[in-house]
Amino acid sequence: MIDGNFVIDAVTHAYNLHPTNYRAGKYAESLAGLIWGLHSGLSGDTHRVPTTEGFLKNWSVRELAHLLFVESGVDLAVHHVLPLETLYHDGLCSFEKTLEIRHRYPNRFLVYAGVDPLRGTAALDDLERQFEALKPSGLKLYPAAWLGDKFRHTGWRMDDPSIAFPLFERAQKLGIKNVAVHKGLPMGAVPLEPYKVDDIGGAADAFPELNFEIVHGGMAFLDETGMQLSLFPNVYVNLEVTGALIVKRERWFAESLAALLKWAGPEKIMWGSGTVFTHPHPALHKFWHDFQLPDDLVQVAGMQVTPDVKRMILGGNYARYAGVDVESVKKSIANDEFSQLKARGNIQPYGYHEGLYA
Repeated sequence: MIDGNFVIDAVTHAYNLHPTNYRAGKYAESLAGLIWGLHSGLSGDTHRVPTTEGFLKNWSVRELAHLLFVESGVDLAVHHVLPLETLYHDGLCSFEKTLEIRHRYPNRFLVYAGVDPLRGTAALDDLERQFEALKPSGLKLYPAAWLGDKFRHTGWRMDDPSIAFPLFERAQKLGIKNVAVHKGLPMGAVPLEPYKVDDIGGAADAFPELNFEIVHGGMAFLDETGMQLSLFPNVYVNLEVTGALIVKRERWFAESLAALLKWAGPEKIMWGSGTVFTHPHPALHKFWHDFQLPDDLVQVAGMQVTPDVKRMILGGNYARYAGVDVESVKKSIANDEFSQLKARGNIQPYGYHEGLYA
């Protein structure tokens, strides 16, 4: 909670960034380096992992949970299976970790399955398997994969009837309603085309009963993203990485948020930290306590970011999007292990150790 407001973090990751997990050599190393660079460049001085070795490791689900629910104001989070098996042996955030989260912390996490659509029918089978085990609230996709012996970066489109639509049909059949896709942030020095958002509308139009979540919304293609929000009632944005800009690149964040608000108002925007990409506390704290749009950007957005707007972005929108019963969750976590630890005070950044949960 933050000042009594329920907070939902719509995307989190228990990464395995250790070099032993790299499958695609320089490409896996390059993406890990990009994640480290974003962490070190965007994190506040008091909430940064000081060394590369301390960050490029196999993060445990307990560390992730402690960062979110003890060291910050997050109450409920979403963890994604990341289907990057062509780069990393376990996909970067493994199905096994997500299953552990699902069983260990059912009141604190929702989970998304994750598959690679370029695997064709194998992706459909994988989705079925993950659905049975995870009972996921959504599906996470990446718009490209590294294929073949030379690891060629290969993209696909969300409006492709042969690659994407069979997967959406299977998700719909299983009862998965929410589809999140990584956009706007290329995964290293790769072709830009797959990360554009011009393919979202075709998917949203063809599958009006599914919701489509543009992850990293606002990092790039601002007007194109905003137009998708305004045209399709089932398109939303997730502020993973974009939200982290507020800590050290506040004007960039403000311009991105104003552009999204300009097109569709605040109802389609959801907070996401991407933890462990960054520590969740600094951006969340600054957004709630200190952030206002400058006057010139109020003119762009057509509104100020009021406390009511902030409450929508920090939890209300995702609760509506995913059908979260907030009052029920509040009761289930009121006296859990994280609430008890938080109540003790003396909380330090990255203060997790095994003895805390002995």
